[in-house]
Amino acid sequence: MKTAERDLRLEMLNSLLRTPHRKLEQVAEIHQLIVELDPIFYGHLAVWYQRYGDVRDHKEVFLAHLLTSNLTEHRDAGFVMLQEFPPYQVARVVDFMKQQQNKLPRSARTAVRRYLKIRESNPALFDRAALRGRKAMKHLYASLHIKPNERANAILFGDTPPEGSLADMLKQLAKVENAAEQARLIVEFNIPYTIAIGAIKQLTPVVLVALINSMTPQEAINNLKSLQARGAMDHPEVKKLIDSKLEEASKSTRVSAFKAQIAADAADFDADTVTRLEKVTNEQVKRRGAIARPTALLVDKSGSMENAIAIGKQLAALISGITQAELFVYAFDTIPYAVTAKGKELTDWERAFQHIKAGGSTSIGCALEAMRRKKQVVDQIIIVTDEGENAAPYFGEVYKTYCRELAIMPNVVIVRVGTHYDWVESQLKQQQAPVDTFTFAGDYYSLPNLVPLLTRPSRLDLLMEILDMPLPVREDTALPAVMRYSNSN
Repeated sequence: MKTAERDLRLEMLNSLLRTPHRKLEQVAEIHQLIVELDPIFYGHLAVWYQRYGDVRDHKEVFLAHLLTSNLTEHRDAGFVMLQEFPPYQVARVVDFMKQQQNKLPRSARTAVRRYLKIRESNPALFDRAALRGRKAMKHLYASLHIKPNERANAILFGDTPPEGSLADMLKQLAKVENAAEQARLIVEFNIPYTIAIGAIKQLTPVVLVALINSMTPQEAINNLKSLQARGAMDHPEVKKLIDSKLEEASKSTRVSAFKAQIAADAADFDADTVTRLEKVTNEQVKRRGAIARPTALLVDKSGSMENAIAIGKQLAALISGITQAELFVYAFDTIPYAVTAKGKELTDWERAFQHIKAGGSTSIGCALEAMRRKKQVVDQIIIVTDEGENAAPYFGEVYKTYCRELAIMPNVVIVRVGTHYDWVESQLKQQQAPVDTFTFAGDYYSLPNLVPLLTRPSRLDLLMEILDMPLPVREDTALPAVMRYSNSN
């Protein structure tokens, strides 16, 4: 298809449903196209995704393209946004600009220089950054030929950290053998778990309590499997503290929506811990928006559609947790299977789908026909399918009858999976029916990115919301850019 005829905005939104897992080149092409052909939209989308998106890889690619853009507004926005990133992501952005874009503009170098100098001017901020991202910080200084100040040089390159610095405290921690003294140092200097376990030979319950206390809710989730392996779950008081961190995570605004679910799937935790992790996921998903319209979710269970079933049950749990209206769920091959859950949690939908197996031909229309006969009226129909419809009743034909008899024209959202076609989409477009198609090629991490696409009344509403997102403005004043941007939000 010619570039002029492609719906680049839709392709851009589709790209957000992928999880590159650091292979940033997989999504670089569409970013480059749209920043050149629709730079206004791209700039606002980059800021919008920084606030609402989940996948760090996408945030890094957005930032790299802002920093290398021809538009001053983009470069200034990227300058401000970079100040919020942790060191390891700043290093990735710099490497992406060098390796994938073959350029590193002066403004981008200045942004990184500002980033490092802000941290040098605040010893506590620098020590925390150097402790968590030592390799990345050294890489930024060395690769961009930025001279560190005396204190930074001693910590990162001289291995002679000044007395009282976090790096110095870590050296002391490695020498101390008394558990109470280890715990004191960990608590007093808030030494991160992933750093401390490399310095401590034996983790006692006292030390574990100190380490868990110093964790953020997200860190507690990320290190849960490691904590279990080190016996933390076997001590009632330590387990109680872990539970409190998971409770905090369900309310935190800085926890990735599906990281908790991934943690639950990655290890053999007790039922109570799994329930707490699922609660974190459910509460975080609810923060992404609410579906106010009656909705139908139709999940393809025909031959080779195991992937559709897996995504369908995740979507059912996700949608049921945020819907404020009726939700009808059907799995289908050539006959429809109504799927009902006894609750709104993922485990409830896992049970509801447990006997749904892939097999048979495909009649996407059969599920909508069941809804027509039952007079189940919805404003939105979400279909998880490859669009390979090969049996009657066909969706396009049933849709016309459904609209006529129930006096409504619901929006249709097709979530494509696997090797897909465009059969249903083309049939609906011939009827001038409202249809949006998204290609899901991601995993748990990118699934929450579907929420904004489902909670807005239409794609136009979503695009207008994105365009209303203001770009941060760089101001060369004494106030650090990171502080101005944080305060504006």
